[in-house]
Amino acid sequence: AQDGAHHHVDGITISTHGSGRDWGTDVIGSTIDEVRATGASWVCVHPYAWIRNDGTVEFRRFEPGSAPAHLIRPIDEAHRRGVKIMIKPHLGYWGSAFAWRGAITFTAPEQLERFWRTYTDWIVEVAAACKDADAFVVGTELDRLLDEAHWREIIRRVREVTQAPLTYAANWTDYRHVPFWDALDVIGIQAYFPIADTPTADESVLREGWRRRMRELREFAEPLDKFVVFTELGYNRSFSTAVEPWNAKMDGDEAEATQLACMRVALESIRAERLVLGAFLWKWFPGRTRRVHDFYLRSSSMLRLLKEVWTRP
Repeated sequence: AQDGAHHHVDGITISTHGSGRDWGTDVIGSTIDEVRATGASWVCVHPYAWIRNDGTVEFRRFEPGSAPAHLIRPIDEAHRRGVKIMIKPHLGYWGSAFAWRGAITFTAPEQLERFWRTYTDWIVEVAAACKDADAFVVGTELDRLLDEAHWREIIRRVREVTQAPLTYAANWTDYRHVPFWDALDVIGIQAYFPIADTPTADESVLREGWRRRMRELREFAEPLDKFVVFTELGYNRSFSTAVEPWNAKMDGDEAEATQLACMRVALESIRAERLVLGAFLWKWFPGRTRRVHDFYLRSSSMLRLLKEVWTRP
């Protein structure tokens, strides 16, 4: 882990208006240009499969060498612009019995067998198609399915098809429970850490909240001789975003100052912590849209903030 300090990650996740189709069109190039203008050095995309109640991971198969454009074009467009890219596959849970990815689990042996078999097929196929990416995430928020033997086999299979550094994206509540960090290159965390107890917290409280979180991370990561990357980090336009950063609730433009304060403190805290390589901010949509999405990054104030912090020596 000693050479990781020279590989800082200032990243933004490029989301999608519908199952990733826009990642495979011309708009992905102009979107990466916009993201790069913030000072970002990395982007991330999150291709989907779908979880079914019987344990099946459902995805559209493709032949080796004929991967769909939404997987390979973002890699080509990023590299053409001198930007690095992480591929972070997500299981879509909408329409299933699960409230979110962190709730996915199965009790029946046949369901578990079906899950591990079909999930492995999917993740290895995506990794092989995206072998030229600069980082790859073997799983995202599947923290109720941390069976060590199955994950070590998945990691082994993925390493057969790509040389990209690998991580797993654990929710902030569960990174300590992951038993296979030693098999991965970096500790990945969905960093929606609460950093205050009340919505009215001032900047000094936010900074102390991050100092406490960074201390916890050092105590965990140093014995493993691993760096940490925040595979997601985001704040909403919400007065309670420091208390519940994961909440998609928005309070409107009047809460933008709260969002900006949380983001500034987070990014500056990351800059100051040797063991945290950086973060992928959630989220940026391709193309221009009139809708202000949750976790909105494209306001003029936010763009100024990102550029100020990320281009600072």
